[in-house]
Amino acid sequence: MIKLKLKLIILIGIVLLISNTTNAQISAKEVDKLVENAMSKFYVAGVAVAIVKDGEIVHSKGYGVKSVETKEKVNEHTQFSIASNSKAFTTAALSILVDEGKLSWTDKVIDYIPEFRMYNPYVTENFIIQDLLSHRSGLGLGAGDLMFFPDGNNFTIDDVLTVYQYFKPESPFRTKFSYNNLLYIVAGEIISEVSGLSWEEFVKIRIIEPLNMDNSYSSLSQIIDRGNLATPHSTIDNELVAISQYDDMVNGAAAGIYANVDDLTIWMLVQLNNGKYGDSLEKELFSEYSQREMWKIHTTLNPSRSPRNNSHFAGYGLGWGLSDNNGNMIVSHTGGMPGMLSKTVLIPDLNLGVVVLTNTSDGGAGVFASVSNTIVDSYLGLEDNEWVDKYSTYFNKRQKIGDSITMQVWETVNTADDDHINPEDYIGVYNDIWFGKVEVYLRDYQLWFRSYRSPKLTGPMYYYKANTFAIKWEYQDMNADAFAIFSLDEEGKTQSIKMKGISPNIDFSFDFQDLDMKRVAD
Repeated sequence: MIKLKLKLIILIGIVLLISNTTNAQISAKEVDKLVENAMSKFYVAGVAVAIVKDGEIVHSKGYGVKSVETKEKVNEHTQFSIASNSKAFTTAALSILVDEGKLSWTDKVIDYIPEFRMYNPYVTENFIIQDLLSHRSGLGLGAGDLMFFPDGNNFTIDDVLTVYQYFKPESPFRTKFSYNNLLYIVAGEIISEVSGLSWEEFVKIRIIEPLNMDNSYSSLSQIIDRGNLATPHSTIDNELVAISQYDDMVNGAAAGIYANVDDLTIWMLVQLNNGKYGDSLEKELFSEYSQREMWKIHTTLNPSRSPRNNSHFAGYGLGWGLSDNNGNMIVSHTGGMPGMLSKTVLIPDLNLGVVVLTNTSDGGAGVFASVSNTIVDSYLGLEDNEWVDKYSTYFNKRQKIGDSITMQVWETVNTADDDHINPEDYIGVYNDIWFGKVEVYLRDYQLWFRSYRSPKLTGPMYYYKANTFAIKWEYQDMNADAFAIFSLDEEGKTQSIKMKGISPNIDFSFDFQDLDMKRVAD
């Protein structure tokens, strides 16, 4: 009997220990200290952080400045581009239509958009709505993203709907995860076709307004009063520089929403409440059935092998990344646009949500990763992993390697002997079947490159080696300088151009490698 009581006491002690551990909570002062430390290590302009737990907002605060030029402070109402965290709004919008019986997750895309084309007839015929949302198309990473990176181009929704017929798949259909933005834009068009509203209007009327997310917008153009809008920043020559706001895309289904952490606490609570909202959770944005579909793995990924996480699965649902951490399901997503980065993490088992927004491209990833991981670990009862220092070491190393490779390229350019180069052999108009025409021309005795459809992709071309030139874009909001590799005929005259990024750290959306430009005119 004594042994039984002793075992019971030990068991109760273990349960209490686990309970106390998993209900640990980082204090507001500790969050402040964490964010300030991260900002000092990663050199960003502004940050905003919010935490919800057990149906309550436990933290919602801004740090740093909206702009290095104005020095105005970030607060919990400051709007940031949430970039690809917009994808979850798109899947929520589709969920609403599914719940209303207006479409099914497994409906074929061509039933709503007959002109939609993929890279072969079978895939076109069998491509369903869930395929648009789960990054399993068979295409390569970021395929077609040059249709909206950088901004200021003239690609239309009609271009997006038909572009995929021109790409070669990199894996069999529905077998491999490969992130894609443009297919979400197609999903946005389905929302428009079914509802009779643009994606922007549907998200505004059916999601943002019912949830009283009063300072959130489904497009930049909707923000009339920009007094509390964060300015995007980039790092140029080790200095934070304010850059221009990114133009709206053909629709915002992939990355169009601007929000603040105060409003995003509402969004996280709706997610954690299985689509329910209101003072007594008496209202429903989307059904629990639809949420299970969004939070079900549709495309598998390799789980983390870290003993610390004890992870068993990983994958992508519909607008959300899915994994586990020490027995707890993790629902998360990141987002990135020029000068704006974000991360959302939900742990339904703990009724916990964390969101981190930043307005700086380069250091922002280190901030959102280290801050969110540290906060999540505190609620999981894990020891401090010194995420800020570890990510600082990782990103600094990555940056140095990238800078070293890029510097070597430009040093080679500066010492290259181009006396044998005849500019006339390279001048001409070249055409890519999906990206359109580009021109190599002479400007003040210097070869230049320009895209007809994406005017910001313009810049001087410098001889590198062999038949390759390095292009320094006039557009420097993102690190995207590229090689132009010419093929020549037997007379030494160029016939085509292939391209690839110079820096290993180039954003995957600059999919120059997918271009194959053929000479069409001298």
